[in-house]
Amino acid sequence: MEISLIQGILIGLITAFCYSGQLLGIYTNRALVMSFFVGVVLGDLQTALTFGALAELAYMGFGVGAGGTVPPNPVGPGIIGTIMVITLKQQGVTPESALALSFPFAVLFQLVTTAIYTIFSGNVKWSKNAIEQGKYKRFNLIANSTYLAFIVAGFLIGILAALSRPGLQAFVEALPNWLINGFSVAGGLIPAIGFAMILSVMLEKSLTPYVLLGYICAAYLELPTMAVAMMGTVFALIQYYGKDKTIVGEESIKENGQAALMEEEDFSNGI
Repeated sequence: MEISLIQGILIGLITAFCYSGQLLGIYTNRALVMSFFVGVVLGDLQTALTFGALAELAYMGFGVGAGGTVPPNPVGPGIIGTIMVITLKQQGVTPESALALSFPFAVLFQLVTTAIYTIFSGNVKWSKNAIEQGKYKRFNLIANSTYLAFIVAGFLIGILAALSRPGLQAFVEALPNWLINGFSVAGGLIPAIGFAMILSVMLEKSLTPYVLLGYICAAYLELPTMAVAMMGTVFALIQYYGKDKTIVGEESIKENGQAALMEEEDFSNGI
């Protein structure tokens, strides 16, 4: 599948919007969101969403940075991975193998992000000097320079990724089939690792039964994802409203206990 110049420009604009969205807090830099838009442009939404959901499982976990570590950037699978899985189907690229092959790009784009933050790390000092000198237009430009840099970098990443598809194809064709199959296996394990990283942060002993129940429903009962999600919603509502009743009950017990103590004190004082 060939990518036209118009499609390349659209992918560049999409990448610019999604990549810079992390500074606005609108979560457009998630793999699933980028895969959706790229799938619309390339005309294969089903494959794009399948890959995006797979990548999202992995990169939700990678988004949990331990200490001072910086996780890989979801732009790697969201843009590069989606382009690969849609355009290189005939070369045997599966969503799992595309996820593994896009991982180095995710690390590279995170280095680009770190470089941008480093270049504009003096913005606070420059903005202060601009305000003191009364140059408010200059201050406005400096204040938005990091965001503008993310837009430019995102556009370049997107359009170069789209127009370099022949290079990606030549790279994949140079790989032996056994290695691509190995990437497929490794790519299938990455979401499990990402999900395990999430559980290592969020899981508590009291929530372990719910995790096991979800696994049983998905693996043994073979319930669809929506059914498992709805079942989780039911238990979440039970937990939420049950906790409110417990709190109300404890407050009532405390109030009754305090009233009883006051009555005993009044009775003692009367004697």
